[in-house]
Amino acid sequence: MAFTSADIDAVDRAIASGELTVRTNDRLVTYRSMEELTAARAVIAGALAAQSASAAVYPRHQLADFSDD
Repeated sequence: MAFTSADIDAVDRAIASGELTVRTNDRLVTYRSMEELTAARAVIAGALAAQSASAAVYPRHQLADFSDD
């Protein structure tokens, strides 16, 4: 599942307010504890970091020239 910055923003708002229910777009999730909510935030943050890291990798190539000029 691809996470967005809106997902982590919603989790951050829930953590800040002490709520265990997070609503993003068409999803409503209620966590059992604040520990579970903060663990979900860590998963989302890790996925977003991985998405941005993979997007920042450029294709690498080298060109070798063996001419006798």
